[in-house]
Amino acid sequence: MLNYDEIKKVDPEIYEAIMNEVERQYHNLELIASENIVSEAVMEAAGSVLTNKYAEGYPYRYSRKSGELLYRLYGRYYGGCEFVDDVERLAIERAKELFGAQHANVQPHSGSQANMAAYFTLIKPGDTILSLELTHGGHLTHGHPLSFSGKLFNIVPYGVNKDTEQFDYEMIREKALECKPDMILTGASAYPRSIDFKKFREIADEVGATLVVDMAHIAGLIATGLHPNPIPYADIVTTTTHKTLRGPRGGMILCKEKYAQELDKWVFPGIQGGPLEHIIAAKAVAFKEALADDFVVYQKQILANAQALAKGLIKRGFNLVSDGTDTHLMLLNLGSEEEGGPSGKKMEGSLDIAGITANKNTVPFDTRPPFVASGIRLGTPAVTTRGMKEAEMDIVADFIRKVYDNYDDEEQLIKIKEDVQALCAQFTIFEELRK
Repeated sequence: MLNYDEIKKVDPEIYEAIMNEVERQYHNLELIASENIVSEAVMEAAGSVLTNKYAEGYPYRYSRKSGELLYRLYGRYYGGCEFVDDVERLAIERAKELFGAQHANVQPHSGSQANMAAYFTLIKPGDTILSLELTHGGHLTHGHPLSFSGKLFNIVPYGVNKDTEQFDYEMIREKALECKPDMILTGASAYPRSIDFKKFREIADEVGATLVVDMAHIAGLIATGLHPNPIPYADIVTTTTHKTLRGPRGGMILCKEKYAQELDKWVFPGIQGGPLEHIIAAKAVAFKEALADDFVVYQKQILANAQALAKGLIKRGFNLVSDGTDTHLMLLNLGSEEEGGPSGKKMEGSLDIAGITANKNTVPFDTRPPFVASGIRLGTPAVTTRGMKEAEMDIVADFIRKVYDNYDDEEQLIKIKEDVQALCAQFTIFEELRK
C-alpha cells in the first residue's frame, strides 16, 4: 500500500503539498488531454530503490531468438548494473511488442528529448523541417522559435484547411514540393482527428525527406489498434509514456533497426547522461499493463467518452474545432474577442474555480496570442481511468456549459464545484492515501 509516512516525518512541508495534490486530484475533474492517473504498480516502480542506481550507457543487446549479442554500443560505465539491465531490457522488449517496432530506446526523460534525439539522428542543424504549426495543433518541439527545434533548424509550417479544420494532404504535399524539406514531422498536441501516416510517407518519399511521427498523445490508441500505427511508415517514431498510454512521465523512441545505433548514441551520450532506471521500471510496468486485454477495453472507453463529451458540448451550443473528434481530445472554440465571451485563459480560470481542470489552447487561425488563446483543450483519459462512462460525460458537458454561462460569477462557479465534487465522489481514487 502506498503511503507517505516517512515524508511526513522528514519533511512536513513537502508532505503537506503532496497531500494537497492528492485532494485536488480526488475532488477535481481532470480533463487535461495530456494527463492521466497511473496505477499503484507504476507509482511503486517509480518510487523504488532503482532510483539509487547510476547506469550511464546501455544494457548489451541480444537476439531474442538465438541469444547472440547484436552489438555492445557502450555497455554500462558503472558496475552493479545487472539488475537494472534486466529492467531496461524488459521495457525495451515490451515496447517493441506493443507497437511492432524493430528497435526501442526507453531512456529519454521526456517527449521533448525524444524529439531532439530523433531529429539529430536524421538531419543536421540548418536543415529544413516541414512540421505542423503550433497554433494549428503542433508542439513546441515541432519548431517554435523559443524551442531548440526552432533555433537549430529551418522550420516550414503546415496547417489545417480553413474550412474543414483538418489536414488537407494535397495542400501539405504542395508545401513539401515547394520547400523540399529534409524531414517531415507529423503528430500533434492538439489535433482531434485521425492522422493518415501512409499519406505522409508518400509525400516524404516524393520529396526525398525522412519522416518522423510524434505519437505522444495517441500512443495508447495506437497500441490497441484504435488508431493507425505509424511504425510501418515512419523512419522514427517518438512518444511520451504518459497521456493515453497511462505510464509515468517520460519519453521513448521507436525506429527501424538501421537507425538503432545512431539513435542510441544521440540519446546517450549525445543529449543525456544517466538514465532514470526507476522511471524506466515504471515504463516497463505500464507497457505490461498495456499488453493486457483490459487495456483495449479501457482505450475503447476513452474514445466512447470523447464522442459522448463532444456530442454533449455540441448539443449545448459549443463550437468544436473540426466539428468533433476521432481521438481522446477535442478543442472548444470560444470565439474571437470581437464576439464577446471568455478567452481561453479566462475560461480555464473559471473552470478551475468550479473544480474542472483543463487548459487554454489556440485554435486554428486564432486572433488571440497563445497565452490568452481562444480555445480550451479537453480530453477523456483521466476521467475514464476513474471509471466514468458516457452518461457522466453528458453531465460533464453540462457543467462546462454552466461554467461558460457564469464565467465571471465566482459565487455560481463555487456552487457548480459542489456538484463536480459530488460526481467525483462516486468515482474515487487514492482512498488508501486519504485515510
